[in-house]
Amino acid sequence: MNTFSRELTTGDRIKLYRKRKGLSQAALGGLIGRSEDWVSKVERGVIPVDKLSVLLEISRVLDIRELTELTGRNIELTPNGSPEHESVPAIRRALNTISSRLGADLPGTPLTADELNTRVDEAWHSYEHDVDRYAVVGPQLPTLLAEAHYASRHVASDDEYQVTRALISLYHLLQVFLRRIGEPTLSRVAADRALQLADQSGEPVLVGASAWNMALVLTSTGDVAESADLARSAMEITTPGDDASPELLSVHGALHLAAAVATMRDNRPSAAWDLLHDADRVARRATVDRNDWRTAFGPTNVAMHGVHLAGEEGDAAEALRLADTIDDDNPVLPLERRTRYLVEVMNANRLRQDDYATLYMIGRIRKTSPEEVKFFPLVREAVRDLLKRERPSYRRELRDHAAHVGVLAG
Repeated sequence: MNTFSRELTTGDRIKLYRKRKGLSQAALGGLIGRSEDWVSKVERGVIPVDKLSVLLEISRVLDIRELTELTGRNIELTPNGSPEHESVPAIRRALNTISSRLGADLPGTPLTADELNTRVDEAWHSYEHDVDRYAVVGPQLPTLLAEAHYASRHVASDDEYQVTRALISLYHLLQVFLRRIGEPTLSRVAADRALQLADQSGEPVLVGASAWNMALVLTSTGDVAESADLARSAMEITTPGDDASPELLSVHGALHLAAAVATMRDNRPSAAWDLLHDADRVARRATVDRNDWRTAFGPTNVAMHGVHLAGEEGDAAEALRLADTIDDDNPVLPLERRTRYLVEVMNANRLRQDDYATLYMIGRIRKTSPEEVKFFPLVREAVRDLLKRERPSYRRELRDHAAHVGVLAG
């Protein structure tokens, strides 16, 4: 039986069990290979901790026998508290198939390079703009992956580079799709496949874009030092000359942003802000917002990362001050980037315990992406916080959001 109310967040539970064990934040951090600052942020809800290996290690140190006592939910479920996404079994089978056998049983002729590019671009467009993108894109991915590999085995030499770009882009889509629906292992498989293909091509843009994708995976799984190192290594490969293409500038700048986030989570704030300032210089050179290789790089995204870094430091007031200067409805930015930014603004309001502003932002997130909102741990943590002190004036609205994201039974 759980010792504590299910309304407590994972951070609350870690704090309670840590104190019961008589450990300081520094002591707990040392026992699990994390910093005191990391433990503090987890306990305050500044950053979520959903990685299974980390939760297991915390449970071991704190003598917790069942993970449900630490998380308040079944850890075998996906982040929104539901069974795995319906698309996952078919995607898993495709990723576990030898690449040279993918598409071997497809009827008809292979897609041309142009056809493959069009198909991949259409899938990306659905993912970046459709509010029900997981339901739309997920079923397409296994067949599209088979068709891409089938095409790569039959492509004419003149079109080989174009097909390689399309295949790498498809693996990038698989990576972000799987990461967002709570499949970190499969996401890393997809990112690794892309990075291998890019490295074989020797093309700096492809290597940089794929390293950026892998860095996002590593950061999401808590491997922040490795993420920052990978991003910095790729920065050297993508260093832009005077005649650099917009595509190369976007990738180079995005690597700075990825490194900044990972470095902040590695408890090196000064270095993180330096990386953001360097990214800002690249953005000023690029001059406009772009979405090359789905990096969403440009002045707006750099500014949004400033809000993120301030939030990671726990400086909610600074995060909200910076947010006041940003147009978060920029149509160049994909839906996921805009949604993640709204979550960061919501979290800053949550940290200030501004319940009405937090509830307003949850409503904006849900309106912007009703499917996406279910996959953010910070949103669920915010809803749980509000449920602890719900007021009659917003009880009905809050409980509707809680049922939507899976915190309450509908």
